[in-house]
Amino acid sequence: MATFIFTPQLARFISAPEIHTDALTLRAGLETAFASNPRLRAYLLDEQGCLRPNVAIFIDGHNVRDHVHLSAPLTAHSKVHVLQALSGG
Repeated sequence: MATFIFTPQLARFISAPEIHTDALTLRAGLETAFASNPRLRAYLLDEQGCLRPNVAIFIDGHNVRDHVHLSAPLTAHSKVHVLQALSGG
């Protein structure tokens, strides 16, 4: 099962415990997380269902570039880290 790990800084805004899912894509995995915590959807996705600019997702250490379809494949051993993107200089 793929594992979704939400970084501790998200806990300041919303409960986001680690989840395990049989999902085959990033979007399907996120839907699993949203099913157990519907408020998480609005924090991670915008009104069009795209990843918000202040959120970064890494699958097995690789940054997810598709912020619209979220179609990146997952494997049974995938580790998905969801965190706030940092900006500034």
